Amino acid sequence: MQVDDKLITKLAKLSGLEVNEDRKEELKSELADIINFVDNIKDIDVSHIDATFNTIKGGSPLREDVVSTDVQMSEHILKHAPKSENGYFIVPKIIE
Repeated sequence: MQVDDKLITKLAKLSGLEVNEDRKEELKSELADIINFVDNIKDIDVSHIDATFNTIKGGSPLREDVVSTDVQMSEHILKHAPKSENGYFIVPKIIE
């Protein structure tokens, strides 16, 4: 994967972050290093390793999925949100 200005611009837009021009070259280098590291991981032979494992005997403990409504908690969370309306979060549009 080629890390260029177009990719940096796209990632900045998707993440909602502002990337300064003086930081772009450093960011391109860091992202290229990360991508190269991940590419190296793909070369590791894991054919002799089981697909999954669990350190808890008997597997992961499960809990009952119980629906609960705590109006005070909902109001508290929405009160601290940057924007909310009619009990919902208001977020900026990121998909055109």
